[in-house]
Amino acid sequence: MARPLRIAYPHAFYHVTCRGNERRAIYRDDQDRLLFLDKLKASLEIYGVKLHAYVLMGNHFHFIVETPKANLSEFMRHFNIAYTGAYNRRHNRVGHLYQGRYKAVVVEKDSYLLELSRYVHLNPVRVNPHKQKTIREQLKYLERFPWSSLAGYVAAERREPWVSYEEVLGHLGASRSRYRQFIEDAIMRGYETPWEELTGQVILGREGFLEKLKGKLDKAGARRERPSLRAIHALDPEVSLSAVTRYFKIGGVELKKKRTPYRDYRAVAMELMYRYSGISQAELGRRLGGLDYSAVSRERKRLRERMAVDRQLKGAVEKIESRLNQR
Repeated sequence: MARPLRIAYPHAFYHVTCRGNERRAIYRDDQDRLLFLDKLKASLEIYGVKLHAYVLMGNHFHFIVETPKANLSEFMRHFNIAYTGAYNRRHNRVGHLYQGRYKAVVVEKDSYLLELSRYVHLNPVRVNPHKQKTIREQLKYLERFPWSSLAGYVAAERREPWVSYEEVLGHLGASRSRYRQFIEDAIMRGYETPWEELTGQVILGREGFLEKLKGKLDKAGARRERPSLRAIHALDPEVSLSAVTRYFKIGGVELKKKRTPYRDYRAVAMELMYRYSGISQAELGRRLGGLDYSAVSRERKRLRERMAVDRQLKGAVEKIESRLNQR
């Protein structure tokens, strides 16, 4: 399938993440983490990129960055190569450190930046064993976690000079105490992640924000990236579904049953409706069998695994994509 579209323009905000190859750790010890941050700081300075939030996890990282010079690709390429090279030299190894390309989502700052910063900063307590701990223990762990920008958000004396705090804190009247409460509220009461509102795999923004991006996307729309571009100029979900049912010569009602004998075909419909119709996984689940979004996510993952070993299925998906690209 086509890769996600890269969107670049001056002062764009992004959530960026990258995982270790085969989900392996990308740091072996704290010295590696310090090395990672050193290469990150250097890359930020070289490319004039602003870092608004970060967290280092065991086998991946999360950034929220802003690119005044519309140069995310150049920045990430330099940074990932710099750290991989330093890591390999330190550990006398060769080869890839990361699993494919980094993933970047362009973010509407007015609607999602504050919530996204909380999502990034809560990562350390969303994994075992910390998510099993009490609220008090989770808060204490977060406050002491050294590999995140959270400390500077809740205590001015712990600010790091290479992190930009003002944009996020501006949503809370520049108050660090309010940001601390914002974090505490999420742990005590729960919170929703913003990813169900993602459009075309790469945009997190309201309808007005999408409209503003259309002109930029039209100019940037390379042929191999048209599925993501098409998701911004979204096809009606029934059009995407119909393309699947016509190709496989089955009735649309068959894919809308909770228990369908056409599981692979329904997964194809889920994937292509997600890509070309710009609807969330929750909405896909409602349309196709009354499934919840986690079941849709599992089915899409299963499809990717099936396509890796089933050339006929992969070819079918590519042919349907080709037809959708012509619309």
